[in-house]
Amino acid sequence: MSRTYSPKLGEVERNWFVVDATGLALGRLSTEVARVLTGKHKPQYAMHMDSGDFVVVLNAEKVILTGRKQGQKVYYKHTGRPGSLQSETADELLNRRPELLVERAVKGMLPKNRLGRQQFTKLKVYAGGEHPHAAQQPQSLNLGAV
Repeated sequence: MSRTYSPKLGEVERNWFVVDATGLALGRLSTEVARVLTGKHKPQYAMHMDSGDFVVVLNAEKVILTGRKQGQKVYYKHTGRPGSLQSETADELLNRRPELLVERAVKGMLPKNRLGRQQFTKLKVYAGGEHPHAAQQPQSLNLGAV
């Protein structure tokens, strides 16, 4: 009788990865980042626990939206008060806060529960090419350009 292997919390090794988003499509970047955050790239992946790694995304302002999404995709937010629905296009969000555009795309690809919220905390997104995580010695995660 074979038993299913389940990793212990102490066995999970967390690595740091850096992704340069220059010239990458937003959706393809987001799927790969979400895969690393959940830990699906590791052989000891378990869907019930957080076995993923940390990901630092640089140059979020240089990400590409394919097709006509830049002007047509709309992001909404609502405070809960009557009449407080606000909307902005992807182009406006990219100009105002490019980090938020990448964060929302990745968050939508993570589980919608406590585990997904825990995995999302391991994502660090920066609009420029500098980051304060040099002490963690992040490895480069190579994703092909469009």
